[in-house]
Amino acid sequence: MRLTSLAATLLACGAIGAPLLLSGCGGGDSGGGAFPWFSAPPLAPNPPAPPPAPPAAGPSAAELADCCTAGDRDFPKVGGNLGNQNYSSLAKIDKARVGQLGGAWLNRIEGGTNTGNSQSTTVVVDGVIYIESALGNLIAVDGKTGVTKWKWTTPYGAITRRGAAVAKDLGLVYTVATGNRLVALDTNTGKPVWIKQYPSSATDADYQGAVQKVALVYHDKRLYVGTNDGNRGAAFSADAATGKVLSTFWGVPRVGERGYDTWGGAPESDRTGATPWIHPAVDPELGLVYWTFGNVRGGSSQNGSTRPGLNLFANSIVALDLKTGEYKWHFQSVHHDIWDMDNVMSPVLANVRIAGQERKVVIYGSKTGMYYILDRKDGSAPLGIDEMPVKQDARQASWPTQPFPRQGAWTETCIVDQPLGTAIPGDPNRAVPNYLKGCLYDAHWDVPLLSIPGHGGGANWNHQSFSPRTGLVYTGMGYVSAAHSLTESSNGLRPPGTYMTGAVVAVDPGTNLVKWKKPMPYSLAHGNGILSTAADLLFIGQPDGNLLALDAGDGSELWRFQTGAAIAASPVAYEVDGEQYIAVYAGGTSIPYGDSAPRGDYLWAFKVGGTVAPAATPKPPEVRRPVSGQAVEGAALPTPNTVFLARVQTAANAPGASESTAVNAMTPTWMRVPANTTVTFTNPAGNANQHCATQFFEGRFDFKLAPGQSAQHRFDTPGEYFYNDCHSARPTGKIVVY
Repeated sequence: MRLTSLAATLLACGAIGAPLLLSGCGGGDSGGGAFPWFSAPPLAPNPPAPPPAPPAAGPSAAELADCCTAGDRDFPKVGGNLGNQNYSSLAKIDKARVGQLGGAWLNRIEGGTNTGNSQSTTVVVDGVIYIESALGNLIAVDGKTGVTKWKWTTPYGAITRRGAAVAKDLGLVYTVATGNRLVALDTNTGKPVWIKQYPSSATDADYQGAVQKVALVYHDKRLYVGTNDGNRGAAFSADAATGKVLSTFWGVPRVGERGYDTWGGAPESDRTGATPWIHPAVDPELGLVYWTFGNVRGGSSQNGSTRPGLNLFANSIVALDLKTGEYKWHFQSVHHDIWDMDNVMSPVLANVRIAGQERKVVIYGSKTGMYYILDRKDGSAPLGIDEMPVKQDARQASWPTQPFPRQGAWTETCIVDQPLGTAIPGDPNRAVPNYLKGCLYDAHWDVPLLSIPGHGGGANWNHQSFSPRTGLVYTGMGYVSAAHSLTESSNGLRPPGTYMTGAVVAVDPGTNLVKWKKPMPYSLAHGNGILSTAADLLFIGQPDGNLLALDAGDGSELWRFQTGAAIAASPVAYEVDGEQYIAVYAGGTSIPYGDSAPRGDYLWAFKVGGTVAPAATPKPPEVRRPVSGQAVEGAALPTPNTVFLARVQTAANAPGASESTAVNAMTPTWMRVPANTTVTFTNPAGNANQHCATQFFEGRFDFKLAPGQSAQHRFDTPGEYFYNDCHSARPTGKIVVY
């Protein structure tokens, strides 16, 4: 087989079938190395691990001590334990009795509100549940009776958070508030013990980043606090008794710090992002804390042209010393990200058997649909991760390789083009028509390039679960394609009309191979955490309000219950007075279903024989990505039952004066007509280009119209019909037939 020059170079450098170290193969030589068109910084994509020690008796008993023992009766932190395993050793609710689960109690913690964004997961300590609401408040609830014990009402306004932290030994529970505040409350009364306000300006010498929309982890008199402001943030530790900052590690290095030279001389305005905003994992035996850092935010996250290089520590997992915050090792899962494909989800610690040896690993990932299985002592890859060539665009200064686990991904990584009218509804990797189609890591520029998994995953900030009983790691995921280009102001376009579905995936971390995958009707990548239990059950909530119990062995459904609102949190298990409970908070979030996802303030607990009836079934989310704008009746338009292509709709529902490729460049974007109505599609004479109305996915019509031309279609069957444009796929409209 004839190799391209790039592939031949990579093969000579050991990239195919073995890790590639670019700096040792001419990658840093701008004067004629392996990649003469690219000047790489003198740093390998991922630092080589120390040479393996000679085979010995194996790890010591202390080294193999499980840092992640599940609580006997409680669920003391988000993630369940320090290893974020989301596992409970409780087994009284088993496969024989899970079908008998009913509501033990329901607490509308904010009195019945149905608004806001809730991304918080419950924690349970000594039978008391602590939950943060969308309004910014923290509520303590008796886990047996469901009665509110106390409520701290914030004076600082609403804020999105991802779960409180409890220091049982200090009698404190922690949350965050607007204004960059860390709040410590008395666990018995809910009264503030102290409130620490950190600097909120990047010009302040003591600025750490914004403590908002972030995660808190407590261990051994310290809080581990992430930051997220879309600018530049740090992973820091603080004294749990005072909030005083004890150690700091910046996701974007300052001058003179490790990794600073991986930004290719980029201006400070483009050295932003890489914020660590989700729960780290903690290994007390090794004395390490594992943080995951987000993507670059400078300018546009889609544009890498002004920041050549790896851009550390964006898109990386970094191991730090628990006490000093000293850097120990890192692994970057996406180099020079231009897709918002950061793998920012809580890393999971596990002890697994690989090639006959017990290994202490960290499971990292994954928006990219891949698990990066790393030795948690040194960051090496016991199952192999190779730097492989990917499609380039020199204008993007894109990195020539990306790391791929040798076992491959656990989801599709290329979009599939299927003829109109032949696709199966909801087919996860089906392409919306008229887009340029590609694969994960294909470089883009000014033309939208459609790929999968999109920037919502794969998996995202949903909490994953590792069961020591089954030896499997479980995750919810989403099937939502994304189109990337410089024309997108944020993180890529989820094409209007695309299906947004998902799956539950079980992977064996000892082999990094899929054990089973269960297709699901909704994306489960945003807050939809999985709980595994010692009874080999899985619990996961859906955006339609249903809480499900699945068999951990094969994913088959065993039970479901309607909670009343979208679930964007992890279910938890606990025990009070010998009775086992499952609890979940159903509050709802806008990701990825926007305002169509039902909201609420439903804190539920379930037990065998519970008698509280399910909530009323809310309107389910819109599974297809909506178009812009509001519905208008076709007969009421200034030109009845007519669509004008490539024109943005005015306030009077008339076409705008100029040609456009905006997403909302259909007038109207959303038309309602009764069945058997004939609709006219017109390319206005003032347009300079041919435009199309391509209906997908059923293929009912595909009009290609020169300026001044029109075509008609009679809609004889009720339903919704999306269509877009061949000149630019972004403009999308919808006809709803009733």
